[in-house]
Amino acid sequence: MPVAEKISNAQVHARTEDGRLVLELAGAWRITDPRPSWAATLGGLRPAAVRLVLRDKTQWDSSLVLFVHDARQWCEAAGASLELDALPSEVRRLADRLVGAHQARPMADRSTNLIAMLGLATEEVGDKTKGISRFIGECTLAAARLVKRPGKFRWRDCVAEMQQCGAMALPIVSLISFLVGLTLAYTGAIILRQFGGDIWVADLIAVSMVREMAAVMTGVVLAGRTGAAFAAELGNMKAGEEIDALETFGIRPVDFLVIPRMLALALMMPLLALYANCLGILGGMTVAASILSIPPTAYWVETQASIDLSDLSAGLIKACTFGLIVGFTGCLRGLQAERSAAGVGRAATSAVVTAILLIVVADAVFAVVFNILHI
Repeated sequence: MPVAEKISNAQVHARTEDGRLVLELAGAWRITDPRPSWAATLGGLRPAAVRLVLRDKTQWDSSLVLFVHDARQWCEAAGASLELDALPSEVRRLADRLVGAHQARPMADRSTNLIAMLGLATEEVGDKTKGISRFIGECTLAAARLVKRPGKFRWRDCVAEMQQCGAMALPIVSLISFLVGLTLAYTGAIILRQFGGDIWVADLIAVSMVREMAAVMTGVVLAGRTGAAFAAELGNMKAGEEIDALETFGIRPVDFLVIPRMLALALMMPLLALYANCLGILGGMTVAASILSIPPTAYWVETQASIDLSDLSAGLIKACTFGLIVGFTGCLRGLQAERSAAGVGRAATSAVVTAILLIVVADAVFAVVFNILHI
């Protein structure tokens, strides 16, 4: 029975030929085994030319490619020539690809000081602010064109978006609003029962839901549901070059894609907020009837006495504004998305985070303004 020839580990045999260093590569070059280092191979020599030769019956994998890459880097730094014509074409091809990948990868610049970093961050903030301002201007002009020529507006698309962000959002809005009213009632009952003011739970739920919680919670829900969907949809259209096709045909993407979505959210958010008011009050009524033994009729009478038209108007104004914010951020991040699957995912995440942040900031601004105006 013949015995298989055992191949030794990677070896490099050096010799000088016609003023150049010839390195004969032999053995088994495996990535799992140690390979000869380039510095040890040279042994302090600085040849003007290096030639690599692969002996017969030599086994190799990426370990040999890495050795060739080390040789190429040293020759480039030392100004020596490197001859690879004696190597297999596959080795040369992989070595060339490794050089391309190494050059394409940006090296981290650790020489930037704090002042330069602050300057770069400021410049980035300025660029983002400029982009947001430009998008706001485009939306404003598109809204003006809508008012001037409503017949050219795609009302069918707007109605379809209204269905998606309005009627299709009723289940999640119902659940969230009812549970918010339930939680507020339980929390208020802990304090109010100590002072014998059980009936004031109706006032707490009515005012908090109508003025704040209905609009805010509906805005947060739609930011995660509809805003992310807008960003992902427009991001996919950008990656598929559909938006570029619209611009090629002379169609403004803001008029065709953004305004119908923003208008749909601005119209449906107040209706969803009214619906959330009813569900939140119903949740508070459930707690009042089961825990505080307050009849639903008495709860309803106290609710009517605690709120007026100004409270309802404040909540609806907030809801309409939050709808515009959700539509604006979703479309903005979608149009700014990178042309890749990862870019679309980042755009959807950024749309949700930006929308929630702006909703909280806008709610704080409304609180200050309404307090000044005594609304």
